Amino acid sequence: MFGSKETESSDNESKKSAILDFNGKKYDINTLPDDAKEIIKGLQIADTQFKMQQDNLKLTHLILMTLLILKHEFVLVVMV
Repeated sequence: MFGSKETESSDNESKKSAILDFNGKKYDINTLPDDAKEIIKGLQIADTQFKMQQDNLKLTHLILMTLLILKHEFVLVVMV
């Protein structure tokens, strides 16, 4: 769809077949007005950023759990 970093030929192919499925209706993105195309691009960027933040939260959670386990193990070693 948009923002692809592939070769020009595959980019042209994807632009030819760029279809938006919205509420059960299909729209050819290339025939939409420019402002609608910009909105779609913005939504794609927002979706990507949202997924990146989800990944950051998962990583932060993993680090926190690891630190808690290490702390627990350290307390057990000190008590013994």
